This record gives sequence, C-alpha cells and structure tokens, in this order.
Amino acid sequence: MSHLEAAQPHSRPTQAPNIVFVLADDLGYADLGCYGGRQAAFGPVSPCLDAMAAQGMQFMQAYSNSPVCSPTRFALMTGRYQYRLRGAAEEPLTRRSGSNPELIGLPPEHPTLPSLLRAQNYRTALIGKWHLGYPPNFGPLLSGYDEFFGPISGAVDYFSYLSFEGSRDLMDGSQPAQAQGYLTDVITDRACEFINRQTGAQPFMLSVHYTAPHWPWETRDDEEESKRVGTNIHHVDGGSLPVYQRMIHHMDEGIGRILKTLRDQGLDNNTLVVFTSDNGGERFSDTWPFVGKKMDLLEGGLRVPLIARWPGQIAPGGKSQQQMMTMDWMPTLLAAAGAQAHADYPLDGISMLPHLRNPHVLCARPMFWRMKYRSQWAAIDGVWKYLKLDGHEFLFNIETDARERANLCAREPERLEAMRTKYLEWAATMPGIPDDANYTLVYSPATMASASG
Repeated sequence: MSHLEAAQPHSRPTQAPNIVFVLADDLGYADLGCYGGRQAAFGPVSPCLDAMAAQGMQFMQAYSNSPVCSPTRFALMTGRYQYRLRGAAEEPLTRRSGSNPELIGLPPEHPTLPSLLRAQNYRTALIGKWHLGYPPNFGPLLSGYDEFFGPISGAVDYFSYLSFEGSRDLMDGSQPAQAQGYLTDVITDRACEFINRQTGAQPFMLSVHYTAPHWPWETRDDEEESKRVGTNIHHVDGGSLPVYQRMIHHMDEGIGRILKTLRDQGLDNNTLVVFTSDNGGERFSDTWPFVGKKMDLLEGGLRVPLIARWPGQIAPGGKSQQQMMTMDWMPTLLAAAGAQAHADYPLDGISMLPHLRNPHVLCARPMFWRMKYRSQWAAIDGVWKYLKLDGHEFLFNIETDARERANLCAREPERLEAMRTKYLEWAATMPGIPDDANYTLVYSPATMASASG
C-alpha cells in the first residue's frame, strides 16, 4: 500500500459530492490574477477565480496531458494517456477533406469519467465544447453524459456559432440548438439552469467546457466583429490583449454566477469545483515565467492554471507544489464519489484525493509526453525535465530554471542518459501513431494555431 492509499482524510462528506468541472480553452498559465496576471485597463481580469483560489487549493505545477486540445480531453475523459486511443495521433478532428471523422473520436464503448459516475447514480451533463469526434459514431450522449449543450467541433464564432468548416455548430442534445447570444454567456446560462434543476437527492457531475478564450477574438460587445469575420473565424487581423483579457473576464463572471447558483441552491458545501485549462496559452496569452505556447512541450505549452474548491474537504488558501496531470482528475473524482475504474481499462492517472484533503501528502511520479509536430518528446521526474525537439536533446532543472534556458546535457550526462532511458521505456508501452494517420496542421506554425483546437 502506498502512502497515498494509506493517508486518511480529516473528514468525509455525509453523501457523495456533486462535481463541477470547469475547463477553459487555450488559457495561459499567468492569465489569471492569482497566477500573477497583469491587471487590465478595466480592472482585475479574474476576481471570481482569484477568490475561488483563496477559498481552496491552487496548484502551481499542474500540467495538461497535451499542448493541444483534443488529446488532453481524451485524457480527461478516460484517465489514461491519450496515446492509447486514435486521437493520440493529434490529427485535426474536423470533417474537412483528408481527415478521418469516421475513425477519430472517443469510442462509445470506452469507459469514461461521466459513464462511471453515472453508474454510481450520478446525473451527468456536458455544457460546452466536446471536440472528441463527430456524430453519428461519437458524441457526449454516447460517452456517459445524460445531457449535452454546446459545440461539437474545436472552435466556433461567439455569436453566429459558425465553425471553421462554415456551418453552425451548437447542439442541444442530438438536435441543433435554437439559442442566441454571446456563447460564453449562453454556456453559463445553461450551466446555471442545470444546477437549478437539481434537488440534492441525486449527486451530479456537471462539465462546463468554455470555448473562451480560444479564437475568434470577440468580447460580449463585438457582434459587429463577428459579422466582419464571417466564416473566417481563424482570422489573424483581429484581436488584441485588451480583447483577450475581456474574454477571460466574461468567463470569470460566468464562473462567479455558477458558484453563486450552487450557494443559492444550498449545494455549495457538498460540491467539488475544479477549474483548469486544456493546454497552455496561445497568441495573446501570458505564460510567464515560461517560454513556449500551445503546440510546444516547453513549459508554456503544458503548464496550466488549476484551482480546486471543496468546503470542509479542501483547506482554503493553499498553494500546492504537487505535480499533477489532466488524467489524474478521473481517478481523483472517482475516489471522491466512491466509484471504481473499469478493470479492463486500467488508469494511468493517479488519485490526488489524499493530497486535496491533506496537502502534506505528496506523490512523486514521472510524467511523459510525445508530439509528432516537430518530433517532440518530454519527460519530467521531480525537478528534472528531458526534452527532445527537432532532433536536439535538452536537460533542464525546472525548479531553478523555469524558463528552460540552461541546457545541462553536457554537465549531467548520467542524468541525461537516465531520463532518456525512462522516456524510451515509457514510450515502448504506448501504441505508435497509426500508419494511416493524416497528421496535418490546417494553419501554418506562423499563425500560432492549429485545427486541433
């Protein structure tokens, strides 16, 4: 028995907790005030999330499972390294010519976080972005969610809901949604409506997957910009830092409304709320002190904000140095709910529930990534990071050199060899990218974005 398994929580809820998991899209590590983000001209960018961090635990070393969208979402939903599934090829999940929409997606037969919680008598809902494969072969209602409202694809306009494929993409269950308005607010409205329908007799898991602050660069006041953009939602002639900060602020306001709705319904004290991002930041993001952005296995592409709040179970005001990956949330939330993983699909993630309840309980374990784009490999073991990029090897001490500037390969040859060996041993346990995988970037690297969302 490990020290994590042996650790005893200081108290337990009298009933299974509700779970609200909020996921931002392309949010940079330092975009929030509580992570050192700059104040905007209009004032604090993220007052609600800053308050949530003060009321719960803020992770300083949280990592996404991938520096792009869909692979991280595979890991979140399955609790496993995304490379075990077809989506690990990091192919753009689009219906465009050359992609494989009939092959690429989250298989309905694969156990997921919502399906396992639903088997534990949870009501489950996804409000927001899916991006794990297209109907009829794939979809939220096939993978454990009782309810779904949101876009299927990786990005849509905030007013017209047009995807970069040119069609309106907003679903209510299995039918086109009739909603109108600024998408961030529409997602918030629907999330609050779901909470208001809960009586407390049945626990629920609510996934709120905002598209903010992903492009197109539009605030609540930019409907005219939406009309100008039209179907070219990945435009490079729009956006600015003030627009980007306002987009985050709109999302922050929505999260504040969700937390207030929980309080108003008397559900606050028995609800675990988690907030994080699917990957590192994009064009206007702040990733200080890290370098790299989305698409990179540098810290700026992988390190994400992460906040967890659970009154009575998570002590307020904590800043955790525990390293955690996206896939760890599935075993953590299953443990909180008293649910078990499927025996035929062993989890790669580990439960952080003991750490949430007692921050002195820490777990050391290596973490691994791979990325076909630029032939990237990465492994982190404690303070040490091994990186291979475009055929060049690097060794960093990320505790003393968070910006990954001092390559210690020559000074630490034995450690380099050990880290490389660990990576190769892990890689040998993962399936390779399929021979028929069509890995392409719809946009050039210069645009700092890909169709992977």
